[in-house]
Amino acid sequence: MTSRPTARRGPKPKPGTRDTLVQAGLGIMHAEGYTATGIQAIVEEAGVPKGSFYNHFASKEAFGAEVIDAYSGRGQAKLRDILTDRARDPLVRLEAYFDDRIAALRKSGYVRGCLMGNFSAEAADHSPLIRERLAGHFAAWTGPIEACIAEAQAQGSVGSRFPAPLLAGFVMNSWEGALLRMRVEKSDAPLLAFKQVVFGGLLA
Repeated sequence: MTSRPTARRGPKPKPGTRDTLVQAGLGIMHAEGYTATGIQAIVEEAGVPKGSFYNHFASKEAFGAEVIDAYSGRGQAKLRDILTDRARDPLVRLEAYFDDRIAALRKSGYVRGCLMGNFSAEAADHSPLIRERLAGHFAAWTGPIEACIAEAQAQGSVGSRFPAPLLAGFVMNSWEGALLRMRVEKSDAPLLAFKQVVFGGLLA
């Protein structure tokens, strides 16, 4: 006779609590950083008992990975919405996306930057799980940029000296670096310099 697995004791997790915790953690970790954010602050922001956190997440590391998923999913939706608008030329779409991001960053006072970039600086060296998740999401963000550049190359508006994947990766890496400088300088100057080089030279 085979024994059945022992049922988990205690209250069953509420379906909406998991997302509430993730959204609360996203807001706090984006503002305060991964390392500085404690589980107590997350559950207080979510308005749930501390025990509820461990009903849904095995560790803070596992929770951080899901926060990255949530942030990336939201950001990719905005990216795809703008970059897949075939009513406009591909470079116009790409520049419009960065204009949209710069406007949002101005409005927020040049704080926070990119949560994935922040996690990269804080946790990628210490957490294989978070490093793997970040690598996957950066690749997913770069994909629509690559498609836009490839379309522009096919139309002849961007040269083919460098392949679209290389250009897209460079654009993404440069943008992340510009965001770090933006936070230091509390100015849009690094973002505007990024645009000037990318759209006035690299992709001209």
